[in-house]
Formats: sequence, C-alpha cells, structure tokens
Amino acid sequence: MSARARPNTPDLVAGSWDRCIRDYGLDPARIELDVVSRSKLSEHRDELGEVVSIARAEMENLAAQIAGSGYALLLTDAHGVILYNRVEQALRTSFRAAGLWDGADWSEFRQGTNGIGTCIVEHRPVTIHCADHFANRNTSLSCSAAPIRNAQGNLLAVLDASSVQCEGTRAGQTHTVALVSMSARLIEKCIFLNANSENLVLRFHSRPEFVSLIHDGMIAVDESGHIVAVDDSAAMQLGCDRREELTGRAIDEIFDMDAAALAERAGAKTQTVWPLHEHRRGRRYYARARSPAEVNRSQRVTAAHNDDAALRISAARRHQTRGFADLQGSDPRMAENVRCARRVVDRQVQIMLRGETGTGKEVFARAIHGVSRRSASPFVAVNCAAIPETLIESELFGYKPGAFTGARRDGMRGKILQSSGGTLFLDEIGDMPVELQTRLLRVLEEREVVPLGSETPIPVDLNVISATHADLADLVESGGFRKDLYYRLNGITLTLPAVRERADLHSLLRSVVAFEHDGEVAIKVAEDALSALVRYDWPGNIRQMRNVMRTALALCEDSIIRLSDLPAELTDQVDAHRGESGTAGCSADSASANPLDCAERAALLSALDENRWNITNTAGQLSMSRNTLYRKMKKHEIPPSRER
Repeated sequence: MSARARPNTPDLVAGSWDRCIRDYGLDPARIELDVVSRSKLSEHRDELGEVVSIARAEMENLAAQIAGSGYALLLTDAHGVILYNRVEQALRTSFRAAGLWDGADWSEFRQGTNGIGTCIVEHRPVTIHCADHFANRNTSLSCSAAPIRNAQGNLLAVLDASSVQCEGTRAGQTHTVALVSMSARLIEKCIFLNANSENLVLRFHSRPEFVSLIHDGMIAVDESGHIVAVDDSAAMQLGCDRREELTGRAIDEIFDMDAAALAERAGAKTQTVWPLHEHRRGRRYYARARSPAEVNRSQRVTAAHNDDAALRISAARRHQTRGFADLQGSDPRMAENVRCARRVVDRQVQIMLRGETGTGKEVFARAIHGVSRRSASPFVAVNCAAIPETLIESELFGYKPGAFTGARRDGMRGKILQSSGGTLFLDEIGDMPVELQTRLLRVLEEREVVPLGSETPIPVDLNVISATHADLADLVESGGFRKDLYYRLNGITLTLPAVRERADLHSLLRSVVAFEHDGEVAIKVAEDALSALVRYDWPGNIRQMRNVMRTALALCEDSIIRLSDLPAELTDQVDAHRGESGTAGCSADSASANPLDCAERAALLSALDENRWNITNTAGQLSMSRNTLYRKMKKHEIPPSRER
C-alpha cells in the first residue's frame, strides 16, 4: 500500500488514519468516490423526514452569512451520504468535481479521514484540513463538520462546511467549526421541540440572560410530571454524564418545583424568567416553561399555507418582519429607498432590489410586504441561485402526483401558488435559467400557472418583488436574461447601499447587536473591538455583520465583546494597521512634529468635523478610499469617532 507519511496532527486525526489502514484496508492513492443511485438517495432522505427540511432552513441562513467565502454547506445522514448541498452558483462545478454533491458517500470507511466521516465516527465536531485527509484526492479540501442528534441523543445527521481551496492552517478553521457547531445546535433545538410538541418544555440556565438561547438546557415533561427527554446541555448543567440519568424521573426529584407549579408557570400569559433550585447540589438556575399548546403555536414547524414552511426554523427571530424605521436608520440612501417603497406599495408597481450580497434585500422585501395590503397573506421567498436547475421548475410551478420519478405521492403546490394573495420574493433572479424565464413571464402576464404533469391552468393572485446583486441590464445585453421579463419586473429599482457606504455604521452595529442579543443584560463593546468593527470593510455586508456579532455574543464573557471574540479577518486587519510604517504624525499635544504632518492632521480633522465624522462622506470629499482615510487617521492618532 502506497500510504503517505502521516501528518503531524492531533490524536483525533491520527486515530482515524489508524482505522483507515488497520480496519478498512484503504490505500490513499486508490480511493475513488462512491455515489448512491437516485432511488437510494430518495430512501436516505425519506429516513430523516422533516429533519432535512429543518436543517435546510438553518443551512440557508448560514450559507447567506458566509456567502463569498468559498465554502459549501453539506448535510449528510448518519451513514455519510450527502442529502443536500448549498453551493454558490459559481462554485458548483469545482465542488461537484471534488465529489461534494448529493448522493456521494463520505463515510470514513469509503473515503478515509474526512470531515463528515470522521465526525460520524467521533460523534463530535471536527476539522479535517488539507493533508489531514487520508485520500490523496482529498488533500485540497478543508472541512469542518458537526453532528446533529435527535431528542434521545442519537446521531441523525452531520452538518459540514467545506472548501475546495486548502488555505491557511487548521487553527485558522476555528471560527468555521464554531459556526457549524452553533448551526447544528440550533437544528437540534428545533428537532427537540418538534419531537416534544405534546409535552411541556422547560428551558433553563445558570445565567438568566442565556435562557431560551442556544446554550440553555431543555427538559421535556409529560402530563404526569415525568421527564421524557433532555438535551445534552441540560444533562451537562445538572452534572449528569448521560441523558438517561434524568429521563423517567419526576421533575420534582430534580428541581424544587412539582408538575402542577410548573404547568402553572407554563400557562402564564406573561412569560418571564424565574429562579429554581436543583436538589442534589443546591444550585440555582433560571428558567422559562412552555406549555404544549404554546410550543405547537410558536415553535412547531407547520405547513398551513405553505408546503415547504418547514424551510423556516420557527424559532428563528432572524425571519421576523422588521419595520422600515428599523431598516433605514439614519442613512440618506436607505431613507430614500423607504420613501419610494412606501409610495409604490399597493400600486401594482413591480419592485426590483439591487445590492451586494448580504445587504438585506430579503429583509427589505419582507418590510415592504409587511406594510402592504397583502401582509396577512404568505410571504414566500425563493433563492433562484440556491435551487439546483433540475428542481427549480418544480419548486416554482409545482407538480401533479406522479409527474416524474421521485415526485411526492400527493404532488406539490409550487412557490407561485403558495404565494397567491401574498408576495413572491425572487432572490438572485439573474440566476434563473433562461427557459424558465419564459414560463415565469407567461405566468406574470396571464396570472395563471400550470403545474408539471398537468394541463389545467390555476389562477393566481401574484405580486412579485425581485432582487439581484448582478447588473441585469448587462445580462440582457449578453442574452443571459430576457429583455421582456426584465422590463416586466423592473417597475422601480431600489439600490441598497453596502455597509461600507452607509452613513450610520455605528448605529447599524448597535442595531445588529440588539437584534442578535436575546438576553436581559446589556451588552458592551470594548473600545479596541469597536474600532476593529468600524474600520472593517464588511465585504459580506449586514449578513456578515450579523454572523460576526452572533458569534461574538456567544463567545463573549461578562457581557463585553472584546477583540478576542471577533474572527481573524477583523483582528488581522487591526494588526496590519498597527504594523504600518510611518511616523506617528502630529498628535494633539505634539509641538515639535513635522509641519506637513500637522497640516495634514488639521485638514483631516476639519473635513471630519465638516462631515460630522461620517467616514464615507469624509473620504468622498477628500477623494480617497475609506481604508486610506482610516490609515491616515491612525497615523495621526485620530480616533475613529468623536463624542459630539
């Protein structure tokens, strides 16, 4: 066997290599990709049922946050077969070539040491980076994976983030595996709540601000007051090695509260956090309780008017409608967008939203829907870049029972029908295949849709908001987008500014922190951390900002976000600024500085004051980039903001 030299890796990777050689008899130079058949893939998906839908919802959110990073998100079952992938359009070819696609078997037994397969064996989050992979063909990959367990703690699936360009070190993947692990925990929370929809659910933590967040413990209690399920966090907080140590016991054996008192708390109209004590160690916790009816109403994944409503994790406040006042902030361009949107809503004017990835186009579309006459009807979002070309037609138009092999037994109402009477949001409309653009145009003009396999048109009450980060006019010119559809959708174009262009960056940061923070204790941001956040260019815009703050809130201690809680791309930029050469410049109390430096410092201060310390406007006035302005401010010891 032509085995490569074993890399200098942690015990986890070394143990996996031993299994590959000793137990599986694999040769790193001869490992090929195994892909299951379509029918087998359908069987694997059916085994997990609604878990796939719940996981897809969180994957959509996570993928949106890491857009542009070169990573794909993969969901596999407990056997290592990829059930669903979330890959950006431009990267699909390279990921398919690497075997990171639906139906591929990434079990450790088949592919050797890899993120998915090794996570399944180890039952814990792992990072398998570059040469950590056993197979020669996989050494260009960097993979971070986390297990997803059911309410009983059994492995159900694996969530993985992979890149086909191996860069940096394994230590540099810490942020990625942390994000994946957090998303896996969110999925587990929803699985637990769904599995216990008929039971009372107690959520608790030793700190009140963490109750109902990702790190709290959850205990499901039946009508008799006995524990039927607990999650890992609950077992850990109560000092138990296994969940089974708690299941089957009466709740009053654990806490100083019996079933009747707990039910009374759960049924209270006003849900507040209240203290309770455990018996064994006398420790105090804080808790909320939810009755079965409330769990069903606010947490259960339902499908009242939407066959794919499960694609939204109901607990996700990130999908709640935000008002225009929240969105416009104090930025003039956003204020103009809001003014225009208010004027045209309910006037049958088609709205197209332009903006870079992550600028909040879907959130803005939801706000438009929320103030329209259609607000009581469904808002249905479709990411045209996220759905494989082979599925987008059936997703949009639906199909009759038996329309094609693998179709649902009872057929499916498409997104267009689901949105009838409400709003259909077509994100990344520029990525819609040209042949489907023709069908969509016909639906828009005739106000009726014909599902696949059917000959009978169904009337629809359609209102479309579209969005794109691309220049559709250029796509029209090159033949990639139909001119008639472009003019049909483009009644008015509203361009959402990138974060680096916004005049209200400080208030935007505060708003994002408040939105992502569920606790009752105020969050503070350390001065050096705030400086890094303000100085950063935010290529992923608000989506990236939310992701960074969400992670920082989870990592921070004492309710203070510090520089160490921020990802490497922000802190590296701070280090780069610190390492720049040049004089310190003319500081406020320096009498012997270079006269040219003093003049430059004075000019900067004058321009900043004139623009009320708005970095974007100041940089524009001085005909320089924001980065250049920040460098000059650093050189002259001018802080990024001033009390005014």
